[in-house]
Amino acid sequence: MAESFVLNTGARMPSVGFGTWQIETETVCSAIYAAVKAGYRHIDSAVAYRNQKEVGLALKKLFEDGVVKREDLFITSKLWSGNHAPEDVEEDICSALEDLQLDYVDLYLIHGPIRIKKGTMLIPENLMRTDIPATWGAMEKLYDSGKARAIGVSNFSCKKVEDLLAIARVPPAVNQVECHPVWQQAKLRNLCQSTGIHLSAYSPLGSPGSPGYCGPSVLSNLIVISLAEKLQKTPAQIALRWGLQMGQSVLPKSSDEMRVKENFDIFDWSIPEDLMAEFNGIKQVRLLKIEFVVHPQSGYGSLEDLWDGEVEQEAGRAECHEHSDFLRCFS
Repeated sequence: MAESFVLNTGARMPSVGFGTWQIETETVCSAIYAAVKAGYRHIDSAVAYRNQKEVGLALKKLFEDGVVKREDLFITSKLWSGNHAPEDVEEDICSALEDLQLDYVDLYLIHGPIRIKKGTMLIPENLMRTDIPATWGAMEKLYDSGKARAIGVSNFSCKKVEDLLAIARVPPAVNQVECHPVWQQAKLRNLCQSTGIHLSAYSPLGSPGSPGYCGPSVLSNLIVISLAEKLQKTPAQIALRWGLQMGQSVLPKSSDEMRVKENFDIFDWSIPEDLMAEFNGIKQVRLLKIEFVVHPQSGYGSLEDLWDGEVEQEAGRAECHEHSDFLRCFS
């Protein structure tokens, strides 16, 4: 299995990245340092994670200590929901570059089809309707300038990808979405593969315990556990390896050094084809539904509007984390 995927820009994106969402500010520097020492070469960040300055400090230390050079790493950041206006997009990436202490990022994403009023928190009363064509035009200028070596999107459904491709001068290189054995995104994956867009999986382990998620546990799924036992791997390694074999990059997150190393140890073995077929028997449920976006001001009247029908509800009522907890992560 290749350790990187080639984007439509010609650049190589490491197939396993290190996610920084929900890693506390006091530990993110040491976690990134340990991850890079363990072999990770892609760091996924965003201003919404509220730890991007600490990510920058970690990168600075890695470069100063000679662990890696800038060109050895692939760094992703994302456009804040309050800076979708075309005149605010360049300001947003300049702020991100200042936080990260970099001259460019390898990938810059529209964090989602969600917009809020500039200078406000991500709460329902601040929502606005998006204007993705206008925002994307400003993203293309970042690509032209070299401040972003590649541009893409996150949390875009099939319809939203198709709508973007219809107007884009520079097609998105990546669509970063929730993807794991419990929400496999088959339709979206097929569309991305057919249009040259790389699918990258955040929460590839289901993000257990993270605010905003509700539904079945990926790592407790009986099929995942069974395959882990058969192959003498951890359930997390099975879920991550499944992602690689499906042709997507994966962005696991952990601040535990042992788990960080385990999550990267997925290259010298594979899941046999007959066992890969067992994933087809897993009931599919989107775990991150982002229900608070369903609001008159957002233009989304239902979850089906937001996800363009690409959402499944569990038969029973799932135990969810409070939406207020989710909002605090992005406020």
